[in-house]
Amino acid sequence: MGFFTMWDPIYWIVILATMILSGGASLMVKGAFKKYSQVRASSGVTGAQAASRMLQAAGISGVEIQRVSGFLSDHYDPRTRVVRLSPEVYDGRSLASLGVACHEVGHAVQHAKKYAPLVWRNAVVPVAGIGSNIGFVLIIISLFLGGAQHVFGMAAGLLGIGLFGTIFVMQVVNLPVEFDATFRAKRMLPELGLISGPKEAEGVSKVLNAAALTYVAGAVSSLLMLLYWAHRLGFLGGRR
Repeated sequence: MGFFTMWDPIYWIVILATMILSGGASLMVKGAFKKYSQVRASSGVTGAQAASRMLQAAGISGVEIQRVSGFLSDHYDPRTRVVRLSPEVYDGRSLASLGVACHEVGHAVQHAKKYAPLVWRNAVVPVAGIGSNIGFVLIIISLFLGGAQHVFGMAAGLLGIGLFGTIFVMQVVNLPVEFDATFRAKRMLPELGLISGPKEAEGVSKVLNAAALTYVAGAVSSLLMLLYWAHRLGFLGGRR
């Protein structure tokens, strides 16, 4: 098979494709957020206030809302039960701020209700972090041993692909988690009077839908890399 070199054109095609996917999705998120961060919600509340109201409406207590530094650094930490919002979202009164804030609260609601995909994702995350690193090492070892054309190379390759693929599994499991949090935000914002009318709902949807594409792009990128290594080791497309 020969050892993998950085001159493999297929490798660079895959890298380019993943860069286009992730870069394009990131630009869409930033563009949508920038546009709708300039559109003030009719309710006049801040992202932090919207998050607090959504938590109250869901009957959830004990979840703290904090301001953190960084642009679009918003996230929910299930370990400490804290919704962390970037300054633009925490203090902002725009459609973008309210949408992002309530999306993160959607994760807190999932956590409180033991939403199954969230439980699965949290279980897969530590496995994926370790497994993908070990898997890559085994893939390199498999390449040295001849990949699928050698019994030891095949064993190392199959195990390496399986472990490396845990990143893809995690990202696939994460998709329903993100989509559900977005759905909860879109539903609760008008129900609580935080936004009103189809125009405001459309603005929130564009911001959250753009954000959701980043997770889809991540999953597709992981799949492309996984398929590349399977091909390079000789498990797909015949002998390499």
